[in-house]
Amino acid sequence: MPNDLAGLRVLITRPSHQSADLQHQLEQVGARPLLFPLLAIDQPADPTTAQQALSRVQESDLLIFISPNAVHHALALSPEGLPNNLTLACVGRGTARALEQQTGRAPDLMPQQGHDSEALLALPALQEAQIRGKKVLIVRGEGGREKLATSLRARGAQVEYAEVYRRVTPANDPETLLGPLRRGEIDIISLSSSEALANLLEFGQSEQETLQHTPLVVFHQRIADAARQRGFTGPILVCEQPGDQGLLETLRHWRHAE
Repeated sequence: MPNDLAGLRVLITRPSHQSADLQHQLEQVGARPLLFPLLAIDQPADPTTAQQALSRVQESDLLIFISPNAVHHALALSPEGLPNNLTLACVGRGTARALEQQTGRAPDLMPQQGHDSEALLALPALQEAQIRGKKVLIVRGEGGREKLATSLRARGAQVEYAEVYRRVTPANDPETLLGPLRRGEIDIISLSSSEALANLLEFGQSEQETLQHTPLVVFHQRIADAARQRGFTGPILVCEQPGDQGLLETLRHWRHAE
């Protein structure tokens, strides 16, 4: 549907190296994206610890990648690649695509409905009878939710982390955000994590009232709940589907319902 988002001013806040595709897709349908990354991806504080965990990957029964960044940074830290007999799991389709592009292998396990830890945990292969006694390596960034590891341990799995990257706050010029906010030039803000939400409030604190009235589009109800708790009063749209297409469809429904 060409130009069905014509003129819609969307603030893209994902890391710079992950913004180009979404920016292009928005421009293709007439939207006016503005880039203001709220997170940047860097090497882990202690790469040696991650490398040591990855060096034992052949001892694992299941390897779970949490994000595309987890795939990219794990393979950078483990140039010998992944054992062929290892079961691979991904939380979402974007991570699965990254895995296929960089290894030529599709994940063995991935939820078809949902794109979070809860959806992965619902798969039959991760129930207690199947996972008890198995060794699981979760590849992720530093910090993050404990839901997946806690649940798998409760089901009898032995779980270890390989934290292969860390999220840092970019050195942005706040005026890149504040100016458009003051001038009413942002129609909606895209957020992909609660950490990005916290950084948005930090960068936008001098225009907090305007910021908290600005509509948001987010990828999980968790982020929407966090935004409400942090004082956002405008519309908050939760994407029903993951990825850029899910975001575009959510924006279309909102735009044409107005």
